[in-house]
Amino acid sequence: VEQQNAQISVQNTLPTPVLKRKIALGRITNETTYGKSLLRDDNGDPLGKQVSDMLAKALRESNHFTVLERTDIASLEKEAKLTGNSFKAVGADVLVIGSVTEFGRKTLGTSGFLSHTKKQVAFAKMDIRLVDTSNGLVIASFSGAGEASTASGAILGYGSNATYDGTLNDRAIAQAVSDVVSKMVNGLADRPWRTTFLSLNPSQLSISGGKSQGLKVGMELVVKTLGETVKSSQTGFDVQLPGIEVARIRVNQTFGNTPESEGSMVSVISGSLKGQTAYKLVVEEIK
Repeated sequence: VEQQNAQISVQNTLPTPVLKRKIALGRITNETTYGKSLLRDDNGDPLGKQVSDMLAKALRESNHFTVLERTDIASLEKEAKLTGNSFKAVGADVLVIGSVTEFGRKTLGTSGFLSHTKKQVAFAKMDIRLVDTSNGLVIASFSGAGEASTASGAILGYGSNATYDGTLNDRAIAQAVSDVVSKMVNGLADRPWRTTFLSLNPSQLSISGGKSQGLKVGMELVVKTLGETVKSSQTGFDVQLPGIEVARIRVNQTFGNTPESEGSMVSVISGSLKGQTAYKLVVEEIK
């Protein structure tokens, strides 16, 4: 109960959603011995699939992310082919991968002269990491833990008897998922949301992204030049230098019905985009 109250408190203090990030949910596997047997192959991972579904649901319900399907993408491509359509996957900003690292149950109890108590406890822990899809670098990692229990007691042989409660497992996993999503939201709060221009035509000035990513009429954004990319002799990785602010824009209208077709019509409220090239600009939320 104390852990549940703590997790609810954390959720109540989450940052107010401004702009949703596009994330792809990759593989979530069960790395514990629970649920594994000699009769189950590597593809038969019911616990991993359960956690993947629960994580996808929690991410969507957090209102901070647009979740893109990746684990069952083969099924989506097959279904699109059957209906005569072509499946067009949308690129994500971040790929989420991870595993269940701890999962199990234990029974605790105390016995006295006239009484005894018995407590069943289920516990779960999961670790995830967020990978930048543009370069494959791990940008953050988070752990979530959850626990659920039920108790029974008896005095002079009278009282309740605790039978096996299968829901304890689900409740422990749900708490672990909730914990890791809360940490994930807070961990990404300082990273600015970004998008690009669809058109720099003054009469059709537009950017990529619409309602599903949290854009609303009246929202203001900053336009920066795309900083030069240089290679660091220290790390060997490419480093992008900070861009320069050239303008600020306001959202006038959103359009499109799906994430891949959404956009927003905008207007310049300060600065200028004259002489700029679309692919050399980036649009960011104002922090």
